[in-house]
Order: sequence, then structure tokens, then C-alpha cells
Amino acid sequence: MQVTETLNEGLKRAYTIVIPASDLEAKVSEKLIEAQPEVEMKGFRKGKVPMALLKKQFGDRLMGESMQETVDGAMAKHFEESGERPAFQPKMEMKDGENWKPGDDVSLDMSYEALPTIPDADFSSVKLEKLVVKADDEGVEEALKNLAGTATNYETNTKKTAKAANDDQVVIDFLGKVDDVPFDGGAGEDYPLVLGSNSFIPGFEEQLVGAKAGTDVVVNVTFPAEYGAENLAGKDAVFECKVKEIKNPVAAEINDELAKQFGAEDLAGLKGQITERLEAEYAGAARAVMKRKLLDQLDGLYSFELPPTLVESEAKQIAHQLWHEENPEVEGHDHPEVEATDEHTELANRRVRLGLLLAELGQKNEITVSDSEMTQAIMNQARQYPGQERQFFEFAQQNAEFRQQLQAPLFEDKVVDYVFELSTITNKEATKADLEAAVEALEEA
Repeated sequence: MQVTETLNEGLKRAYTIVIPASDLEAKVSEKLIEAQPEVEMKGFRKGKVPMALLKKQFGDRLMGESMQETVDGAMAKHFEESGERPAFQPKMEMKDGENWKPGDDVSLDMSYEALPTIPDADFSSVKLEKLVVKADDEGVEEALKNLAGTATNYETNTKKTAKAANDDQVVIDFLGKVDDVPFDGGAGEDYPLVLGSNSFIPGFEEQLVGAKAGTDVVVNVTFPAEYGAENLAGKDAVFECKVKEIKNPVAAEINDELAKQFGAEDLAGLKGQITERLEAEYAGAARAVMKRKLLDQLDGLYSFELPPTLVESEAKQIAHQLWHEENPEVEGHDHPEVEATDEHTELANRRVRLGLLLAELGQKNEITVSDSEMTQAIMNQARQYPGQERQFFEFAQQNAEFRQQLQAPLFEDKVVDYVFELSTITNKEATKADLEAAVEALEEA
């Protein structure tokens, strides 16, 4: 086999690979000899099928396999000897493919863009400032009030003239019918329904606004066309409702009872939990600020050539993403082609440079994402789909591309943590307002 370089310009590479017909024939014969003892064919004992017949029967398929294996071997040998790594899967084209016939040499063109050689750097020159924010009484009290707002209680309104309003809770018995026939799941007793919560069929709750306790209300609705139960989808229904109680919302008091609703022993314990949570949130935001400052410095420290195709692909992806953010009403890809601008390309250069750098640092220093870390990441994502956690977990286990999407940010954060350890970091006490301003500056940059 002969490999001839035809292009070496920047990171672009191209080669012509010639595979002699004799090499392919030898590989096919080797495969036939290896398979012969196990081949059975009508008119011949097992293992006794003549080689000429085997070649006639299986030769074309084995020729294709042999050609692919030879090409793959040539590529692997080239990258092993050159030490280069392709940015994308190399492009292979067979010369005179349509005119090629068995007995001819195989001539292939291989082209690719190589990943650049990334220079070493001394991270001790990286200097960072870490904002340290403590939770103050004002922040804890604000969080307590927010918790109390989510723990709304309801007190029965005993006035006979009281009418149900939005945000009130009505306790009802109900029976639903379609074509005057009750249907499964259409009945309930002592059901607490918060008006305006949109937890029932569209149009249901509005018809209970103004009702008094002890009265009967007939509610007429139409099930949505996309309703989950096919036998009810798009059907008109009548619900016979009895309003038994009207309860008005009452804000929860900030006391030990509230604390117990949130799993704390008392109010002091709940305040301690809130303090820990707030400071964890502040630490996460401060880390994001510090990470951005680190990436800014690394972007200035390193300069190396970037694979053009990687940059172009990233620029198109950035342009497409930003277009959708500006046009949220458009779903999918059914829209005019979005062209990347110079601004998109500039951002793509930064992202590709930092991505290659972090990948190289991770590889050189054997930084990996463990199976347990991946499992934890999948479980965290699965919690966003209550009741479907198992299905989500199975989907993640079977979808390699999705796992890669989860793994990438985990890997990046581990590499960033590694660089943090080699950098000079100074703690700086700050207020919540200072931290919010720093985060806002990040978002605007």
C-alpha cells in the first residue's frame, strides 16, 4: 500500500492511498480460507466446498469488507505514525469508483483537518478573585416570606352570602357525564379545588366563580381535542357539582408550624437550612463569575490555529441558536437559513479555542467523568419528569448522544476545577448586591 501526501496547508491535510489489487486478493483469500471449514453448501460436506465456488459465492462481499478493513488500517497507521488527530471523520473518496473492477488497484483520496498542537502554559500566572457572600438576616427573612407564600392555608368562610372567587378553594362533589352517561374518572367527593389553578378542564373553574356553599352548579365543558383519554377527546360533557364549602386563602404564619411543614424541627432550624441554601446559591453564582474570568484569561494566554470547519460549524450553531432566541414562536428548523455573521464567527473562535484547550488539559491530566457522576447527573435530570423517572433513565442509558450532552459540562467543570487549583485565587468578601452586579455583567458581556 502506498500513501502520498498531496496537501499540507495549515491544519488541512490530504493524501492519496493506493491499495494494490494483489493485497486485496490476498486478504479475500485469507478470509475464505478462514471461513471454509464452517461453510455448508448443498452437494458438499461441511468444510469441503471448493475454494473457487466459495470465491464465486462470497467474493464480492468479502472484497468490500477487505477494502474497508484495509482503508481503516491505513488510516489508523497514518494517525499512529504522524501523531495527528482529525477534527472530524476524514473524508474518503474512491477514484474511478464507477469504473473500478476486481483486479484493479484501489486509489483513494483522504482529506481532513488536523487538531492543532496546543502549547503548555503556566497557570500560576492566572490570578482570580472569588466573591464570598454570607447570608444576612434580610435575605433569610425574605426567603422565609417566600416560603410562607407557597404554604398558603385555607379557612372556611362561614358567611351564608359568601361567593367563591378566584384563588378561593371550593370543596365539591361532582359527577361528569357525556351523552347523559357517567364516564370513568368523572366523579369525586370532597374534592378541594382552587379556582384559577387551571387544574381542571378549561372552562370548568370559571363556572364555579360566584357560587355559594350549599348550592348545586351545572358545569358545561368541552374536552380538548388532544385530551389524553381518546373516548373523551373533543366531547361535550356536563358536570353536576355540589359546592359544600368555600375557603379563603390565608397566608401561613412564620413560626415553628411553618418550619415543620418544610421538614425542620422549629423556626430556628428552618432559618439554618435557608442560610445554608442561600450561601450555596451564592457560592454557585460566585463560581460562575470566577469561571468566566478564568476562561477570559485562558483565551488571552493561548493562541493556536483552529480547524476552519470546526469554527464554521460552531458559528452556524451560534447563529441558529440566537435566531431562535429572537424568534421564540418558531419551533423546529422550518425557517429560512440563518447566516453566520463576523460576530458569530468571533464568538465561535473563542468557544472552539477554549473547547480544544479544556479537552487537551483533561486528556493530558487524565481527567474523566466517573460512572457514578454520570448516574447522578441522569438522576438529577430525571427529577424534572415526575412519574416518568424510570423511562427517562432508560432513555438516557440507551442514547449515547444524550449521555455525551450530559457528560460534556461535567467534564468541563472538572477541568476548570483542576485549573483553579493551579491558579492564584484571592477571596473577597462581598454583598449580595455585589454578586448580582457581577452576574449581570456576565450576562451582558
